[in-house]
Amino acid sequence: MTHPFSNAATHKVRVVAVAIACILASLVAMLLVINFSSGEKQITQKVNRLYSLEDPQFQRTIGAMLGSPIVEGNRFQTLLNGDQIFPSMLEAIRGAQKSINFETYIYWSGDIGRTFADALSERARAGVPVHVLIDWVGSSKMEPALLDEMRKSGVQIRKFHPLRWYTLGRLNDRTHRKLLVVDGRIGFTGGVGIAPEWTGHAQDPQHWRDSHFRVEGPVVAQMQAVLLDNWTKTTGQVLHGTAYFPPLQALQVAGGRAQVFSSSPEGGSESMHLMYLLAITAAQHSIDIENSYFVPDEMTRHALTDALKRGVRVRIITPGDHIDAETVRASSRGLWGEMLRLGAQIHEYQPTMFHCKVMIVDDLMVSVGSTNFDDRSFRMNDESNLNIYDAAFAKEQTSVFEEDLRHARRVTYAAWQSRPWTEKVREQAAALLAPML
Repeated sequence: MTHPFSNAATHKVRVVAVAIACILASLVAMLLVINFSSGEKQITQKVNRLYSLEDPQFQRTIGAMLGSPIVEGNRFQTLLNGDQIFPSMLEAIRGAQKSINFETYIYWSGDIGRTFADALSERARAGVPVHVLIDWVGSSKMEPALLDEMRKSGVQIRKFHPLRWYTLGRLNDRTHRKLLVVDGRIGFTGGVGIAPEWTGHAQDPQHWRDSHFRVEGPVVAQMQAVLLDNWTKTTGQVLHGTAYFPPLQALQVAGGRAQVFSSSPEGGSESMHLMYLLAITAAQHSIDIENSYFVPDEMTRHALTDALKRGVRVRIITPGDHIDAETVRASSRGLWGEMLRLGAQIHEYQPTMFHCKVMIVDDLMVSVGSTNFDDRSFRMNDESNLNIYDAAFAKEQTSVFEEDLRHARRVTYAAWQSRPWTEKVREQAAALLAPML
């Protein structure tokens, strides 16, 4: 016989269980909102076109608004693919005498990961201060043995935003920066990660196409400041002095004007977005974009279509079938219609994954660094870019762009319109995820 109080007790248990489930669901929803929001207001109003990129007012404005002055007398070297990138980075590391600071998103195991670990460890054993900041998510494929080796050798290595119960609210804030500064005098930035995919010369689908850049001159101090800001936030340790910020004289080079700036959900989350909007809005002749994840938000699409309407040539290279995030590609393709209709030239790179992050405007300004052309980079990741205002350097990057065009397939407006309905449905579904990609 059923006890007279059993039904009541069961009911109470169910009520409590439902209440707990509701609380947990609310907490999960709250964490999702927190993780996909920077907490800062987003740019929602059109950026008016007040001057061209060649107008001195553009550089005055962008320097002031991004918080980094444009400095002269810098030298830049373009490094294409792993066969050029990694030897140059490793040469600088092995020659370090004062300090090495390295912040990167991807650091995986494999031969190249081992080579970097050995080089960093050797310098630490030689007494050079070595600080390495790697992202907790981006280093998930890194063998613990590599970490142990570096730590035992004296390398100060930390992970950015590791998973803890008290860090759940910022779990989606990753450092996507790729910065290496040696002796406070030589800097590197671009798109490359430390993983087997970036080795070689983009010769097949297993070896990616990417660009990286070696920098010397006064702008390296800005690169160092960006890097050490995250080191301080992660460790509480302040690194300063001549080992990190030596006197840097302007080099005897023509041009070489540049600035380094950063963005982060913890402050200045709209800086990267603002830079792209200002540059696109100021463009008078041409915009060339190479980007691995081209998912422009509505404001940026409007800026690009306005540029097309005033006669600016817009050329874009994105990945083709070889991509490590098919959802991103689907979301991207669904956004191309109006740009294609107005004359944008959009090309898909064919040989392998295309991981470059370069924008060239009016044969004068080149922006390179870690930033993808999507909401995640604009608002959620920690990013940094190097802006270079130098006609000779822009001409060199245009040559690289046009060489990449030779290996890309153009997507016409007619072809885009006639794509299969199944593809359109997939793109519409992927577009719903665009703010999180």
